[in-house]
Amino acid sequence: MVTDIKDVTHAVEAAAVMGLVRGRPRLLALGEPTHGEDALLDVRNELFRQLVEQEGYRTITIESDCVRGLLVDAYVTTGAGTLDEAMEKGFSHGWGASTANRELVRWMRAFNDGRPAADRVRFAGFDGPLEITGAESPREALTALRGYLAARVDADLLDATCDAATLDRLLGPDDRWTHPDAMTDPSRSAGRSPEATELRLLADDLVALLDTQRPHLIATSSRDDWDRARLYGRTATGLLRYHYWMADTSPQRMTRLVSLRDRMMADNLLALAGADTDAAAVGAVGAVGPVSLADRAPVLVHAHNGHLQRSLSTMRMGGLPVEWWSAGAIVSARLGARYAFLATALGTIRHRGVDAPPRDTVEGLLYAGPEECSVVDARGLAASFGDVPPAPRVSPWFGYAPLDPAHLADIEGLVFVKDVREAGGV
Repeated sequence: MVTDIKDVTHAVEAAAVMGLVRGRPRLLALGEPTHGEDALLDVRNELFRQLVEQEGYRTITIESDCVRGLLVDAYVTTGAGTLDEAMEKGFSHGWGASTANRELVRWMRAFNDGRPAADRVRFAGFDGPLEITGAESPREALTALRGYLAARVDADLLDATCDAATLDRLLGPDDRWTHPDAMTDPSRSAGRSPEATELRLLADDLVALLDTQRPHLIATSSRDDWDRARLYGRTATGLLRYHYWMADTSPQRMTRLVSLRDRMMADNLLALAGADTDAAAVGAVGAVGPVSLADRAPVLVHAHNGHLQRSLSTMRMGGLPVEWWSAGAIVSARLGARYAFLATALGTIRHRGVDAPPRDTVEGLLYAGPEECSVVDARGLAASFGDVPPAPRVSPWFGYAPLDPAHLADIEGLVFVKDVREAGGV
């Protein structure tokens, strides 16, 4: 196996990263092999800062609830609310408790202070309102979508599509959608009830009304209002589809659920890139004037490697293998070279029982080098192995997914962090 990798190893800097990608991607994805480690988020934060200051990036989107993320964006762009409120209410999966995420939001607010709207950095979540244990009620997304339409289209036309009383009746109490046993017991899910079935049709009709009124709505909406309305539409229909499959009893249930989650992620990423077929908001009015697709600054995406890779994603759930195409694979198929992916690999997480990697793995080769943190030309590294590929690493801890060396040729760059230390540790 190759032992000299100096020619393909660089410091983790914006210039080095951009040198590894083809052209100027709309979406630059940075993955991580585990969650909850601020050391990895610190690397992300510093790279985003450099991309903003040196490469014109203006948005970061992370694996967090897309609707909650609107609160964080409002804070960093306008100062609405407080930092504490943004962290408490603007993140899902517990990410708001992260010191590194708090520092990211604080830096973004400071960067934006005094800047014109067109030059401000933006924050977005791109996950659905989903947790591993279940899914949220579609109420917030549906009522927000209807509220947007109610302020702009003929009342009789809207009521003929979906009146407010009918919507409220069909939604019912929120706890019917969030039963704690629904993820493991399909019979507890409301996703195939008569009310949910009718709601799926009404949600589709509301999104169709948004489409049919597009010329009027684009002419009378700010870009942000239009983008939010499309977000509410995607979220409502995606949640109802997810709830439908939560009620499924077939062996393919979990495959469908993880696939649908990544499909929702992909739809949100395409919208952020200005490349979704139904949301580009071309010509929308607002403080920045008419919008073209070329006006959208590139976006840094951050999530687990498994949600961003081009190769088929795999995991075991309930002792059974599950395979699906990730958000990154879906987006890459759509955007081609306008999507670039940097995976992250690591050497140790000793506080999780992950010690130094074997020397015959990719991680072991990189761990033997002097750099604490580096970015590697993944395709150049793959080519250097020739006919002797490295062994795959096996993790002793379920929360860390080692790099699959077979994926190197599908990755633009590999960020390597030698030792991931516990927050507050030495």
